[in-house]
Amino acid sequence: MEGDGQNASSAEKGSEIPASDLVEKQSSRHIREIQRLRNTVSFRLGKHLTDAVRQPWRFPFLPVTFPIKAFMLGLEKIGKRPGHNISNNNKLTMLPPRNCILLFPTNGVGFGHFTRLYAIARELRSIDPDTEIIFFTPMPTLHVPYIDDFPTYHVAGKYKFKDMPTSVWNGLIEEHLLMIMETHRPRMFIFDGAYPYRGMLNAIQRNDRMKRVWLRRGMFKAGSSIPVDSIGCFDQIVHPGDAVACTDEPAVEHGVEMLNVPPIVLVKPNEMMEREVARNRLGLPLDAVVWYVQLGAGQINDIESEINLTLDAILDQGEHHVVVLGESLLGKRLDVQRRRVRILRDYPNGLYFKAFDYAVQAGGYNSFHEMRAIQMPTLFYPNLETGMDDQLARCQVAEKEGWGLVVKNRTEKTISDGISDLEEIAVLSTTIDQNVENLRWLNEI
Repeated sequence: MEGDGQNASSAEKGSEIPASDLVEKQSSRHIREIQRLRNTVSFRLGKHLTDAVRQPWRFPFLPVTFPIKAFMLGLEKIGKRPGHNISNNNKLTMLPPRNCILLFPTNGVGFGHFTRLYAIARELRSIDPDTEIIFFTPMPTLHVPYIDDFPTYHVAGKYKFKDMPTSVWNGLIEEHLLMIMETHRPRMFIFDGAYPYRGMLNAIQRNDRMKRVWLRRGMFKAGSSIPVDSIGCFDQIVHPGDAVACTDEPAVEHGVEMLNVPPIVLVKPNEMMEREVARNRLGLPLDAVVWYVQLGAGQINDIESEINLTLDAILDQGEHHVVVLGESLLGKRLDVQRRRVRILRDYPNGLYFKAFDYAVQAGGYNSFHEMRAIQMPTLFYPNLETGMDDQLARCQVAEKEGWGLVVKNRTEKTISDGISDLEEIAVLSTTIDQNVENLRWLNEI
């Protein structure tokens, strides 16, 4: 027993991080904090003023130079001018990368970013079960990756904190990512989001021993708010395909390797529960006509809302019609008390799709391609006011292919007519060749 205790003590001592390494890491952290402070607008404007005091010949020019300085810093902060670069002296010094991939889905209004990277994580594991896959995300639904045994690190989104400056939040992101990279030594980093965080860019710039990939829908449009120096922080841009091509403004020439891939769908048809199993699990009658309704963050308490008008139109079809109303894990619980309406608060809901006969969906990327993959007769409500996503054009593809309908202007009559018309649609017997199940392109990145 005494020998075992001595061995355990020796093992613990052997696993301790040398004091010199701890001091070096602490010193590097302080240096990064100083750099962040020196890069703030207030510090740089203050330095401009103090330089004029130290060099009096500059003072008479302050009425001109100070507004110019402030303007240039403003352009930098909104991404129109490059920010500061990470010097070679501040690069991470790490051991060789391990068989580890770090995934960073940003926190959007829904599950789009997370769903794509979750699908990729599952496929990567099937390709090589020995690959360690780590999630780092501001998404609050951490139990989802935990179910599949994906270790997950979390920092709450900036707006979850009270009065936290953007620079401070970016500092949190940077330090957490650096800690994760130093600990796990990933060979690849994949980010899915429309806008890259400055703290994330600072962190991945310090690690040039891993491949940095940006998974991003759509092209980089001229005049967009993407920071001009952010694209070059990545080694490769991966563009998931869409049912409709983007034909708006010309794309930005960024000079980074680009890979176009098919649409990414999380749940494959062969992974869905069979119809009877799914209906029994949801408590649905086997002989009912079941509608799946998922319209995002609608106001259920407003009797004129699209959700309520849709529920009324479906339930008016007869007693044998039942609605399953999808409720997002990111939002508040819906206050629905209707006899033939079930609430589904789960993820991914695609597991239950074989239980449904029809669907009513918003026109987002994931919603559309999930329905398209199984050609479920769907009534789409596209958002006509999105600046970067042509939902109307995407949803009209469903009409051309014969498995869906679109309601542009939603009123009680147009919604009711759409519900009635959808029941008359004959589902195509042929399979659309879109390769949504094929993620083998991951071998190319």
